[in-house]
Amino acid sequence: MAKQGFVYIVTNKRNGTVYTGVTSDLVKRVYEHKNDVLDGFSSKYGCKYLVYYEIYESIEDAISREKQIKAGSRKRKLALIEAENPEWKDLYETLL
Repeated sequence: MAKQGFVYIVTNKRNGTVYTGVTSDLVKRVYEHKNDVLDGFSSKYGCKYLVYYEIYESIEDAISREKQIKAGSRKRKLALIEAENPEWKDLYETLL
């Protein structure tokens, strides 16, 4: 069975810096963002709030979608978030 995949967007605040990523374990990955476990862009800009995610049957499908989102404009990323999560709530708690 293929490993499930997730595409997600974390931010530091409403309309702030957004980071798009992909993972096979969304709860673990967002925990890592929240606790600065990993160095890099999201840690540098304090992107700790999960504001958007999509679930895929396979990690390969998720990677394709992540590339598609990353290739798009910031405006398109914000539109994705606004469509699903207009209040920019941190969705992490809903995963637990």
